[in-house]
Amino acid sequence: MRSKQNGAPSQTALVTGASSGIGLELAKVLARHGYDLVLVARKRDALEAVAGQIEGQYDVKAHVFAADLRRREAPEAIWDFLRNEAIPVTVLINNAGFGLGGEFADTELTRELEMIQVNIAALTHLTKLFLPAMIKAKSGRVLNVASTAAFQPGPLMAVYYATKAYVLSFSEALAEELRNTGVTVTALCPGPTRTEFASEAGVTNSRLFSLFGAADATDVAEYGFRAMMEGTRVAIPGIKNKIVAQVNRISPRAITAKVVRIAQQNR
Repeated sequence: MRSKQNGAPSQTALVTGASSGIGLELAKVLARHGYDLVLVARKRDALEAVAGQIEGQYDVKAHVFAADLRRREAPEAIWDFLRNEAIPVTVLINNAGFGLGGEFADTELTRELEMIQVNIAALTHLTKLFLPAMIKAKSGRVLNVASTAAFQPGPLMAVYYATKAYVLSFSEALAEELRNTGVTVTALCPGPTRTEFASEAGVTNSRLFSLFGAADATDVAEYGFRAMMEGTRVAIPGIKNKIVAQVNRISPRAITAKVVRIAQQNR
């Protein structure tokens, strides 16, 4: 295993969805703190550009692996690559995910099934693959990127909100299971953030993004990294997001759904 200049062994973090947005910013934060990286996304050219940028700025190694997490076999392919290269992963960042706006009866089924595969199945599969080695080593960290969407039903983005509810519940359950193992699990729950997410989901003009404002991806990544290192189970950046999450925990679900629908509607 390669060592840093101070003699400490290098640690490696795997980041999915690492070519843009919160994933890219998390990769930069990890590199700044001395972590070698395994960068995963669909487009190899984008990953190689990110890897070159990071290696040029920080004293770390950035491996790239192009994988489409919409494909069921992708997590195993990532696992096999790292095993063949003898690269142990000490930090797993399940960041890859996407959304889709619109009435459920009208939206594209294929796209939503792919969303479930990426947001839920791939995240679960990767965690299942990498967790045993962390437990054996009595050390490791998992950061699952959920959303404030996890705290309420989401009319006009019904499937996306439901996938993030799964990520939050799954992460909290794992954190409790692992509480005496030396391995921590953190669910990062950002609110609207300035990334490509809104345009890809077709919700750029929703009240949620256009009127309520959006956080900077760099700030979200910094917050998420600190929370992960502290072993925080549920990390919600921003006071407004914290308030919304707490209100949604106690509000009647039917009222919450109506409010979310208004927020998700276009101006």
